[in-house]
This record gives sequence, C-alpha cells and structure tokens, in this order.
Amino acid sequence: MEGSEQRLVLVTGPSGAGRSTAIHALEDLGYEVIDNLPLRLIPPLIQGAPVGRPIALGLDVRNRDFNTTAVIEMIDTLTRNPDVSLQVLYIDCASSELIRRYAQTRRRHPLAAGETPVEGIDRELDLLAAIRVRADHLIDTTEMSPHDLKAEIAHWFDRDPAQRMAVSVQSFSYKRGLPRGVDMIFDCRFLANPHWVAALRDLDGRDPAVVAHVQADPLFDEFFQKLQDLVLLLLPAQREEGKAHLTIAFGCTGGQHRSVAVAEKLAKVLAEAGWAVSKRHRELERRGANAAPVATG
Repeated sequence: MEGSEQRLVLVTGPSGAGRSTAIHALEDLGYEVIDNLPLRLIPPLIQGAPVGRPIALGLDVRNRDFNTTAVIEMIDTLTRNPDVSLQVLYIDCASSELIRRYAQTRRRHPLAAGETPVEGIDRELDLLAAIRVRADHLIDTTEMSPHDLKAEIAHWFDRDPAQRMAVSVQSFSYKRGLPRGVDMIFDCRFLANPHWVAALRDLDGRDPAVVAHVQADPLFDEFFQKLQDLVLLLLPAQREEGKAHLTIAFGCTGGQHRSVAVAEKLAKVLAEAGWAVSKRHRELERRGANAAPVATG
C-alpha cells in the first residue's frame, strides 16, 4: 500500500455472478476480506490508521440494511475521504447465464424465496443498476470459469505483481477452439495418439498408461526438453516485465490425452522449480471428469 491511504475494494454484483469467487481471490492476494458487513458498520471500520494491508468488502442484497441509495451515498462519502483509496468492483453476468446457473445448482435466489429464480434475478439487476454504473472495474463472468475470474482479479488487483507471477498450465481441444487469454500455445498433435489404442481410449492424460504411451513417441524427449528450457528461460523475463499471470496452453485433437499429459508434466516441472502453478484441463472439465483447477505450488 502506498502512502497513508487505506486501500479499500468494494465487491458487489448479482447473486450467482461470482462475487464470492472474487472475494476469495482477493483474500489469496493478501487482502483483508470481510463479507456481508452491515452498511452502518463500514464507516467505523475504516476510521483511524490504515491496517497495513488493503481491505476487500463483499456487498450484496443479503447485507443487513442494504438499499441502493445507502450504498451510493456510502460510495460518495468514501470517495471524498482523503484517507481512503476506494475502488468499486462489480462482478456482472448476463441474466440468461444467471438463470442457467441457478437451474444447475437448484439454489433459491435471495430475492425470490417463494418464486422461480427468474423473478429474483430481474429484481436484483434492477436494484443494482445504479451501483453498476458507479463501478471502477466491471468484470463480466458470462463466459468465464471460476479459474478465469481468479486470473482476471489477479491481473487488476495483485498488490505486487513484479514480485509474484501466477502460472496457469492448461490443456484444450483444437476442435473446440483456442482458450481465452492464453500467452503461449503449443500443438501436441504430432505425438503418438492414445485414442487409437482401445485400452487407452477412455482414459486421459493423467493415467500412467497414457503418459507412458505419449512419452514413448520418439520425438517426445527432445520436444519436452526444449519446451522446458524455453519456458524456464522466459518466465523470469516475463516476471521482470511486471506480468502478474501467464497462461501456457497445450492443444491436441480431443484435449483428453496428449495435451493433458504434457500439461501435467510441465506443471510438475515448474512447481518443482518454485513457480506458483495451477492446472486446468478444459475438455475434462466440460465432461465433469473431476478436473477442476488445482494449485501445485
């Protein structure tokens, strides 16, 4: 934190858009996080000397004494306060996607306890419209995964990006198109394809038998050594340039075998080298194959 100002981030947005994910991401970045604090307690919270690290406050319609006018007035008051550096972060999402998410989780909407989520979503979007236009940062999660949202939060709110850099290693299928926000892409379709081995077809690139098949390709060892050398050469340079996060993606035909195996191996190498690494296997996630992003270091 610079100077004597207390850095404060207000995080709000419609229920189901990803506000809780954003709050947790800020906590991982070293923010002091307080969720659903009553509005009347926020001014006393920031009085006095700065606490030594930024504060992130989660704010939504479930807050006690929540109303749009009071929130706008509070934003105006904090903006005029010379001892506070305020940013309003609005986590947005299209209503059609919010409806889909509620249908998938079967949760009740906080503004429609006895009705369908559609009524609650419409009410909440109307209620938050005036706050939305006051946002300093607006992140639309309509087409984002939780992993994408965390990366976006790190991009905008990491306090010291020059000293840390998160690395994401991903796999994907070329048939479904390139993933968003990727910095480096490597094509693994030249490697031996386990799909054509009946015993391996239903497995994925995390299985030892699939790994052994891919690594038995005559080109694999030279390819991976050069890949490893290149990535380990570039990561420090990217960090010195102030990059907060970097995504490396590996593609193959189906995103199930070769790209997964190579991504897993590189993530292990980078974690052993001391980098903060997360893994994501896009096509396995689509199939619900227990492949949510996992931190490896």
